[in-house]
Amino acid sequence: MANLIATLRKATGASAVPWRARWRAGLMGLMALIVGLAVGCAHAQPPSRQIPVLSLDVQGKIANTNDAAHHVYHFSEAQLLALPVHPITTSTTWTPRSTFSGPRLADILKVVGAHGTEVEFHTFDDYVYTVPVSDCDRYGVIVAYSMNGQRLKLSDFGPLFLIYPRDAYPDELKGALGDSKFIWQIKALIVK
Repeated sequence: MANLIATLRKATGASAVPWRARWRAGLMGLMALIVGLAVGCAHAQPPSRQIPVLSLDVQGKIANTNDAAHHVYHFSEAQLLALPVHPITTSTTWTPRSTFSGPRLADILKVVGAHGTEVEFHTFDDYVYTVPVSDCDRYGVIVAYSMNGQRLKLSDFGPLFLIYPRDAYPDELKGALGDSKFIWQIKALIVK
């Protein structure tokens, strides 16, 4: 190796090897900067790009609770995923015809022992809307956590999206009143 370096120095002048060493050090520094920026950008993604933890809190007129204060039934991701899954294929004002999947609202209300006539929905973007419990029987509404087999993210109506079969009831579920029932980014329910 020493003979090779000496030969290179004679052939190209004494500065050839230090130039390559500086070039290699600069390249390594540039690579470290690129990796550092990539890692930094990955950690700096806004929350709307990430899939939030799937959970739901239900309170109000309910017989079953699972918190220490006995006021709330907290559904973990595992509990929500363990409920029977039902699909609804429909379009919405915001999506083309798609297949949404998740538990029926009626199944969630049954688990918590709901005994009210209305359900008030609370969302991550502070929207609050109330729907009658009778919509469960009339429309078979679901609390969807996936659309076309993909989990819903905050940026696309998730983690939970109240879905009605709009295409099956176009006269009843279109327009401003119908649109208001399609509630996305759901985080909590209050049974009234």
